Amino acid sequence: MSSQLYDYIIVGSGLFGSVFAHEMTKVGKKCLVIEKREHPGGNIYTEKVNGINVHKYGAHIFHTNDEDVWDYINQFASFNNYVNSPIAIYKNELYNLPFNMNTFSKLWGVKTPQEAKEVINQQIEASGIKEPRNLEEQAISMVGTDIYEKLIKGYTKKQWGRDPVDLPSFIIKRLPLRFTYDNNYFNDKYQGIPEGGYSKIIDKLLENVEVKLNTDFLDNKESYERMAAKIVYTGPIDELFGYHYGKLEYRGLRFETTLQNIENYQGCAVVNYTEESVPYTRIIEHKHFEFTKTEQTIITKEFPSEWKLGDERYYPVNDEQNQELYNKYRKMAKSNEKYILGGRLAEYKYYDMHVVIRSALNSVRKELEFE
Repeated sequence: MSSQLYDYIIVGSGLFGSVFAHEMTKVGKKCLVIEKREHPGGNIYTEKVNGINVHKYGAHIFHTNDEDVWDYINQFASFNNYVNSPIAIYKNELYNLPFNMNTFSKLWGVKTPQEAKEVINQQIEASGIKEPRNLEEQAISMVGTDIYEKLIKGYTKKQWGRDPVDLPSFIIKRLPLRFTYDNNYFNDKYQGIPEGGYSKIIDKLLENVEVKLNTDFLDNKESYERMAAKIVYTGPIDELFGYHYGKLEYRGLRFETTLQNIENYQGCAVVNYTEESVPYTRIIEHKHFEFTKTEQTIITKEFPSEWKLGDERYYPVNDEQNQELYNKYRKMAKSNEKYILGGRLAEYKYYDMHVVIRSALNSVRKELEFE
């Protein structure tokens, strides 16, 4: 290390920043983590309320086929055997997700995969769509009209704040149809929720690392740059460069969390509401993630919203225009060797947790190889 105080200043204490800081500290590097919020953990932060671990920034379910990542994360917490089996409600009709034989049986009264395939193929053929021009046509050309109208259309309108006919077809790259009676949302080999919540993992990752909370790196950017040999930046890439080319677009989320004086509100951790007239997209009942036994329960309704500067960023709007803008910022970042970028905001991607962990470990390995 030169005259700088730190080998690495890590901006953001989400999974990418926390894993990077943990691994570098283990090999003797001096790290400082700077976090804008009043708590570490980014969007996986969980808060214990009335004996229930509440997912403060939306539900997070760990799932992966990457055995190395699964072994890695299990160093920091024991995982339960939670299997994500969400339910969709449309006009008081209840359907299983993902689209599977239970869904098809409820929709059409079919019993066999062949019967379900015939109904779907008939609907696709009747639509006459050959070259989908928008999201609506793309979806119908893959799953037919019934599934689209009941389980996709309204939800998509709420999620993106736009009519599906005004959204590009590439947003829905695939809509898996599962011709088995299997309600497990993920196909991954490993799945679960950490016992005691995700904050337990973050606390262990950062227990030997210096952390500054309630601190905005960009308020003293030049000063911090002088203090460290390298900066690991996990915040919004456009903000890092003062919105030089303009702002990247996101969809926002608003959470309405309430304590219910009943033991069990909906019998399931995740229930999606797919009709447009219901303003929220889903209700999370947190206790079901960890099979918590309490006399009360806590639910969170999720309301998608138009994002504006100052709001939390949730879903990147990965259309062509925003991707072009991101590429310009990425080029600027690459020209500055002091910076390492990682995580969903810096890379403008919707990342699953296991991918973020793998990416952070790869970044550590790459850094250490160059020494």
